[in-house]
Amino acid sequence: MTFSIADAMRRVRASRPLVHHITNYVTVNDCANATICAGGSPVMTDAAEDVVDMAGIASSIVLNIGTLNERTVASMIAAGKRANERGIPVILDPVGVGATGYRTEVAGRILREVRVSIVKGNTGEIGILAGTGGEVKGVDSAGGSGDPAEAVRTLARRLGCVVAMTGETDYASDGDRTFSVRNGDVLMEAVSGTGCMTASVVGCYAAVCDDLLTGTVAAMAVLSVAGEIAAAGAKGPGSFRVGLLDALHGLDPQVAENAANVSVL
Repeated sequence: MTFSIADAMRRVRASRPLVHHITNYVTVNDCANATICAGGSPVMTDAAEDVVDMAGIASSIVLNIGTLNERTVASMIAAGKRANERGIPVILDPVGVGATGYRTEVAGRILREVRVSIVKGNTGEIGILAGTGGEVKGVDSAGGSGDPAEAVRTLARRLGCVVAMTGETDYASDGDRTFSVRNGDVLMEAVSGTGCMTASVVGCYAAVCDDLLTGTVAAMAVLSVAGEIAAAGAKGPGSFRVGLLDALHGLDPQVAENAANVSVL
């Protein structure tokens, strides 16, 4: 590993970056809490009258298309353009892209009109965007085909940004460098919102890390290590959900560094 996850964690906690979310109403509370527990400060606003000013003071922007409507899409684009003007990172979570024509069209619209810094999706979503094959059922991944590392690499080169894929193994690439993260637990798939929470934690790390790729990898590793710790004491999905926030909040940077199973591909 060519970077320090522990240093990235300490930087986030010391900086407490303001992460502006325009996200879905199913997981908004979990995303806010994950941001806090990771060391950031969340704001969850999508009003057209508010988002441009909020993007003017935020450290990063997270756009999540999980529960779409034209009002919030317009707010996403307006906030994203303001973020571009300021040079702060924009993270896009293309939830359910490929499941319906509207979701696919909106994801494409955002990518055309906003300079997205990081695209974070599951196996099916990234496979669909990359054209390497993927299937989405509702907003959940039904699997991908082909080499996942090649999918993130291909899409990163096409979009000119960092691409991260969550799954049994996580992958991230900027088109040249590619990493895998082999941490986490199967209970992370049994709780709605862990993928959305990943985007929130990525937003925290992207705000303070000069290298967006290694910042993204650090964020994915930190949340996945917290997932392992939470799973060890969980009785099921309910206690796991609570335990995940506890573990993320209390995670020691050196413990995370030592436990992270990160490889350069």
